[in-house]
Amino acid sequence: MNNRRKLLVAIGAGVLAVPFGSNAQQQLKIARIGLLGAAFNETFAKQVEALRVRLRELGYAEGRNIVFEYRWADENYDQLTILAAELVRLKVDVIVTRGTPAARAAQKATATIPIVMVNVGDPVGQGLAQSLAQPGGNITGLSNVSSDLGTKHLEMLLSMAPKLSRVAVLANPDNSNNISVLKSIQAAAQRTNAKILPVEARSAPEIEKAIPEMTQGKAGAFIVMRDALLNQRTSQIAELALKNRLLSIAAIPEFAEAGGLMSYGADNIELFRRAATYVDKILKGAKPGNLPVEQPMKFELIINGKTAKALGLKIPLSLQIMANKVIE
Repeated sequence: MNNRRKLLVAIGAGVLAVPFGSNAQQQLKIARIGLLGAAFNETFAKQVEALRVRLRELGYAEGRNIVFEYRWADENYDQLTILAAELVRLKVDVIVTRGTPAARAAQKATATIPIVMVNVGDPVGQGLAQSLAQPGGNITGLSNVSSDLGTKHLEMLLSMAPKLSRVAVLANPDNSNNISVLKSIQAAAQRTNAKILPVEARSAPEIEKAIPEMTQGKAGAFIVMRDALLNQRTSQIAELALKNRLLSIAAIPEFAEAGGLMSYGADNIELFRRAATYVDKILKGAKPGNLPVEQPMKFELIINGKTAKALGLKIPLSLQIMANKVIE
């Protein structure tokens, strides 16, 4: 069973259980919501479920007045444009996108169908919005402030190990947002004694080579860029980080839970719940260009105490106070 089929089974099973009669079908307009993402995993399924639950709270019932069309690229960014075009041909009422590459693909596919973007690092810099307050056009949604996050990741690594002289950045070069975040980290590093070592990876085999490359480049730690394809490999990256005795940090909690040293980022479940509010407003007539792009209000820091101990690190009090969770 492929990933698309798995998600339809996992999150669409409840649709068949919704009773509705032919009269109700005729009376109610059924809104079609397209969901577009670069990759499927359990994390994505939880985020989609948060969207669906919030829409139910707002009065939508699947099969009665709303249906979903799911499209994800199975880790092939080149497919996003094709999948976005499919959603346009289906004449969906709203497209919800996950990540910068998906948002850009949807933007290329349509200038009329409303798009609600989620987890986009720099909407203005990426040309997805004219401004956060007045995005204009057919796109609005939620930013994850990746640029600021990258500099925060660097600060946290230096707090954990102040003598770090070189920090690597693991990025997917196919993700344009990764490129802009890397620039912000490099700018922040100029105010410290640390030098930045960019390392690229697009796949599991490339990751397998990338982590040892960091040690060869004399890096003592690395930052994992927020990216759908890299997010799919959290366990692999965390394991290689520990094997090569590298400090590590990423934006998603699954990374620290898998054995990475730290994770710090926005609450993605809450972002998708907020995305449902945008969908609701648009279906009720609001213009996406008039809906301000929101930035996350809630961030979570998770520290893996076991990994810190294995690396011979003492967690500084400043990070202990900030942490939402320390895994022991």
